[in-house]
Amino acid sequence: MPRLDTRLEAEGAEFLTLGQLLLHKIASYKTYTNMPGYDLVATNPESNKSAMIQVKSRWRTGAAGFPINNFSCNFVIVVLLNRGSKDGKKEVFPPNYYVFPVELIKAAPRSENWGKVNLKDIPNYQEYEEKWHLISDFLNK
Repeated sequence: MPRLDTRLEAEGAEFLTLGQLLLHKIASYKTYTNMPGYDLVATNPESNKSAMIQVKSRWRTGAAGFPINNFSCNFVIVVLLNRGSKDGKKEVFPPNYYVFPVELIKAAPRSENWGKVNLKDIPNYQEYEEKWHLISDFLNK
């Protein structure tokens, strides 16, 4: 099967993440395309702090990991879109969001050729699901 073009879904994941940040009262903005290292910027105008956020998305339901090679950000948000599978055998589910401090991702083992991080190699990765407060706490320090 040919490789699936998921560029639109990746853009969609960035907008979904932006929406989640705004719903959690975290003032955020989408950057122009191709900013090296981050896709969104969360801000706190009162403390004059900002957080650079890289969004990594996976289209397939049951995706186990994601490639990453640039760590020029404060947070990596992994969006599992859960859109099924190319062969149509996997079910479609709502997205899952994992909010990771970049240092946690840097410390995880990565594959040599793709720089892929397996979620199961991140200690207690399930505990980071929907942890939007990590960004709020960072901005309020």
